[in-house]
Amino acid sequence: MKLKKNIIFLFSVVLIVCFSLPLKSQDKQSELILGKKVSELLKAGEKHKYIVKLEKDQFAFFRLEQKGVDAMITTFDPDGKKIESFDSPNGRKGDELVTLFTGKEGSYVLEVTALEEKGHLGNYDLIFEKLEPKGSTPDKQIDQLFTAYNNLQTPGAAVAVAKDGKIIFKKGYGSADLEYNIPITPATIFHIASLSKQFTAFSILLLEGEGKLSINDDIRKYIPEVPDFEKVITLNQLMHHTSGLRDQWDLLALAGWRLDDIITKAQVLRLVSRQKDLNFNPGDEFLYCNTGFTLLAEVVARVSGQTFAEFTRIHIFQPLKMNNTLFYNDCEKIVKNRAYSYHADSTGLKKSILSYSVVGATSLFTTVEDLSLWAMNFENPVVGKDIIEKMNMKGILNKGDTIGYAMGQGIGVYKGLKFNAHDGADAGYRTSLWRFPDQKFSVNVLSNFASFNASGMAMRIADIYLKDKEVTKTPKKEEEANMENKASSDNKSLKVDHDTLMGYCGKYELDPGEMATVSLENESLFVEAPGLPKTSMTTISSTTFDVNTVSARVTFLRDESGKVVKLKAQMNGEEHFAMKMPDFDPSKVNLAEYAGDFYSSELSTTYSIVVESGKLIARHFRTGDIHLVSAKPDQFTGDQWYFGNIEFIRDNNTITGCKVSTGRVRNLTFVRMGQ
Repeated sequence: MKLKKNIIFLFSVVLIVCFSLPLKSQDKQSELILGKKVSELLKAGEKHKYIVKLEKDQFAFFRLEQKGVDAMITTFDPDGKKIESFDSPNGRKGDELVTLFTGKEGSYVLEVTALEEKGHLGNYDLIFEKLEPKGSTPDKQIDQLFTAYNNLQTPGAAVAVAKDGKIIFKKGYGSADLEYNIPITPATIFHIASLSKQFTAFSILLLEGEGKLSINDDIRKYIPEVPDFEKVITLNQLMHHTSGLRDQWDLLALAGWRLDDIITKAQVLRLVSRQKDLNFNPGDEFLYCNTGFTLLAEVVARVSGQTFAEFTRIHIFQPLKMNNTLFYNDCEKIVKNRAYSYHADSTGLKKSILSYSVVGATSLFTTVEDLSLWAMNFENPVVGKDIIEKMNMKGILNKGDTIGYAMGQGIGVYKGLKFNAHDGADAGYRTSLWRFPDQKFSVNVLSNFASFNASGMAMRIADIYLKDKEVTKTPKKEEEANMENKASSDNKSLKVDHDTLMGYCGKYELDPGEMATVSLENESLFVEAPGLPKTSMTTISSTTFDVNTVSARVTFLRDESGKVVKLKAQMNGEEHFAMKMPDFDPSKVNLAEYAGDFYSSELSTTYSIVVESGKLIARHFRTGDIHLVSAKPDQFTGDQWYFGNIEFIRDNNTITGCKVSTGRVRNLTFVRMGQ
């Protein structure tokens, strides 16, 4: 999960004692002592709370080692106000690193919860490692944020901050190459993954400015290998992820590829050329799609007569003096001063191999210094002066809704300040660039460690520099907040009858194969969903409830007969609907009737579905077993990211095929062989 909130006013200790008894419920609290380790068993649904008594303007650092449980740590100030949540994308192993800056003296709280399915449990160790005065300068505070990475025994990150046309901070932390103990510096070159996309969109706009294409052109005008779906897909839709095309990485994985295989542009183009269907009609929805940006890079190459790497070097990197930047279109090419990427598992640190020879959606190599030059070009353009504003053009769906994505950049408001931002993640690389146009400020963080939260760190660095610029509430929003707080206060004593609450209980399908579960305990509703542990819901009305931990509002909707059929979730200004699933007993499913070989002509690949030890398994000769769990009649969920949901197709009650969906591929058809 991404770090959501803000800069942290936190802490240090003067502390006390640790209770020797294990924490058994969310009501018990224990005090942390500097240098003393606490070891606990954590069960899903539990909350372990630790008190730390700190003075004003201190910095404290904590390390939680996960030993079989995916834990999230949330910090609270002495007034009980949430400061920040810490959760790295490292699953049940590895460290969660908590850094705290105190705003005032008092008792701060660290709350540990498990991001796990009901019934799971595991151990963790928590230690309060460091306490010192809060840095008196932004430079020192950034050093404190990177406390855990300031040594050559760990991968790390490089940081650059630019303000008013100048780089005002740049530094490296950790190792670029663990085998040779080479330190990361501001000149270290990183693969920046999806941060590459804004350069691809910019290249398309440069060509449009020269009159060589229009962003409203059909992609097939330039790449006729794209199948004719009898629907026009425009370059503009590709740049805004509204094309409906299936994602290249999901397709490759479904076809049996590993993402550390050598993957080339030619292979992706062949994959695209074999597609039979779209995920949705072009322009109907936003669904992140790397394929679109690979195609855009190829459009640039075909229109310009140069390779995409050559075009960007000549038209972007050279004019901006980005001398350590290139699109890496040959995975065998030697690049000096590059960082290699790593991840951690139960055995320790390991290499994360990346062998892409495909560009556009990814594969830009650059430094934090060069990326700052790119960010500053948006303030005082050297390249593309006439297209800077167009880069901020958000996508518009067919129904007229405006999305928050604009040509390789997310656009939004953070603490009242407008921002443009994008992250990247490939292999062990984690990258983030945030620009605040009105403040002429940017920060970029490039890391070579898979568990590093680059976006969260970039936001915290922005907090250090822009704290005095923050606009916490506009009058209108403040009025709305007051009204909402009043409504919440007025409804604290509101009681909803038992039968009504029971009618809301059940499973709701958020996306194919992804369920939210609503349950009732002690006459209070709880919700549990992917990435959200079992969480209580606050009653707003007889049909509406708040999930305060994620700032979401849930409304249950009925059909004409009064039966609850779906829920509406409002979050971050958007609405999402989830249909209620009918009651279903998976123990009564006859798994044997699903066994067989299933072939996809689009991917030229076969999955053998077998029953072993009472479990249904989808087996591929290259990538191994996917365990399938029954979700509803003829539908199962898989335990691999590229195989999220499988729905079997019947003809006269005989299973003739199936449709497989992932996060970015929908209803890919497989035919049962031998039918």
